[in-house]
Amino acid sequence: MAGDKRSLLPLQHAAFRNVVAGRFVNYLGNGIAPIALAFAVLDLTGSASQLGLLVAVRAVSSTAVMVLGGILADRMPRALLMRGSALAAGVVQAIAGTAVIRGWSSMSLLVCLAAVNGVFSALALPGSMAVVPQTVPKDLLRQANALLRMTTNLAVVVGSSVGGMLVALCGSGWGLIVDAATYAVAAFFFGRVRTTGTVAPPRRRSLLSDMREGWSEFVSHTWLWIVVLQATVWQAVWAGCIQVLGPFIAVQGIGKAAWGFVLASYTAGTIAGGLVALRWKPRRGVAVGVALTSVSAVLPLGLALGDSLPLLLGAGFLAGLCMEQVMVASGAAVQSSVRPDRLARVASFQIIGSLAAVPLGQALAGPLADRTGTRDFLVGGALIIVLAAALSLSSRSVRNAGPPDEEPTASPDRESRSVVEGTR
Repeated sequence: MAGDKRSLLPLQHAAFRNVVAGRFVNYLGNGIAPIALAFAVLDLTGSASQLGLLVAVRAVSSTAVMVLGGILADRMPRALLMRGSALAAGVVQAIAGTAVIRGWSSMSLLVCLAAVNGVFSALALPGSMAVVPQTVPKDLLRQANALLRMTTNLAVVVGSSVGGMLVALCGSGWGLIVDAATYAVAAFFFGRVRTTGTVAPPRRRSLLSDMREGWSEFVSHTWLWIVVLQATVWQAVWAGCIQVLGPFIAVQGIGKAAWGFVLASYTAGTIAGGLVALRWKPRRGVAVGVALTSVSAVLPLGLALGDSLPLLLGAGFLAGLCMEQVMVASGAAVQSSVRPDRLARVASFQIIGSLAAVPLGQALAGPLADRTGTRDFLVGGALIIVLAAALSLSSRSVRNAGPPDEEPTASPDRESRSVVEGTR
């Protein structure tokens, strides 16, 4: 019972509750938006290539300004940046939804709006990660990250279901309008987050100087860049094996609907993993999390071994549960060990490093699988996942990484003082 109570202690802090509420609503919209936008493009053009172009443009625009988002979040109140970005993104989605409903949308308009929306999302993301230590005491960071990830994963699942129903019943344009409304609600909650504002006195420095300072902080933590490098490899393999070859194999075997259940089992595993991370706090959390990433190899192996739906469902669930441990542990370790006034910039490099290889993995999977054979490619991908985890663990820095020893938990009535003192 005591463990259950401690797991929920972050929710006793008002600032954190508002961050959770805002991100839940935001990710609810993130679940709705891709479905609504996909059908808007397909209704307009009937072309999967055009849909791929829109997704690629949004990804490129988001990546291009991610570091800028980190710089701004280290220069100004993070909650304010999150609120402003949410409001701006909401306006963009409202324009897109109105254009689709009124019949004056075009592919060029949707692509431009998707690019702008990607910019605003990227401006907010590093700050949303860096604001967490300003809302709870340091010894509750693991529980706080577990709660945040668990609620956002749940929001995406709910949002995807709601998005499908909205598009089917009302049309893709109204799906985009509902997404715009979720941004407005998220902005309301972000506006209620009370922190110390900026974490360092304003300085007259160039953006380039701030970027260099953030990069220096990032590479100074050996365990961090090693884990991010491992994540880059994992993302490339996962994108190729699961996102590209998974549907291809499913069509030939278990079917499209069954493959959807496999992907849902992975998401269910991440939610269960969040519940585990709430109560389980291993002494070397990062090392344990890195070791558990090797377990995710069971899903590409399952695809290679056959088309047994029970096997794939179990593998997907286990992979999601294990991957969530490294996400929670590394997030808490970064927030504890990186200087507060550089945390958002470090988070931006962490995000870019983790996601940079996804398009590469998606692009290379097909040609490489044609050369090696689909089954051999999947087995090779599974082996690379295990090898990358082993190489990461070979570093003493990774094995020893983690938050410092726990300090006494601040009570809610001391929240304001403890957060202020911890972030100046």
